[in-house]
Amino acid sequence: MEVISVTGDDFAGAAQREGPTITAWVKGNADYAALDAVEMLLARIHAAAVTNKTGEVVIDLRQLEFMNSSCFKSFVTWINDIQELEPTSQYKVKFLSNPNLHWQKRSLHSLRCFAVELISIIEQ
Repeated sequence: MEVISVTGDDFAGAAQREGPTITAWVKGNADYAALDAVEMLLARIHAAAVTNKTGEVVIDLRQLEFMNSSCFKSFVTWINDIQELEPTSQYKVKFLSNPNLHWQKRSLHSLRCFAVELISIIEQ
C-alpha cells in the first residue's frame, strides 16, 4: 500500500503497509478543523485493511496532543465498522499512547471497552 497522508490546520496523519500490518501515526490537535482529515484517514485505513486482509492496524497517538469529541466519535465509528465485518475479515487495532497525555488514557480505555476483543493499548 502506498503511503496515505492527510493534513489539517494543526493536524497531520499518515499510514502505510508494513507486511501484514498497517502502521499509522497522527500528531497535533484533532479538533473540529481536523475532523475531515481524521475521517478520511480512518476510511482509507479501513478500506486498505479490508482489501488487503490486514491482520492488525497500529495507530501511533504519542504525538497527538488533543482530540475533541467529534474526532473521537470518528474512531468509535471506525471500530464499529470493523465489528460489523465478518469475523474472518476483522482486524485488530493497537494504539500506541503517550502516558504523559492523560486524556489518552481515559479516552482509549473507553474505546477499548467498546471492543475489548479488537483493541489493545500500549503506553510508550
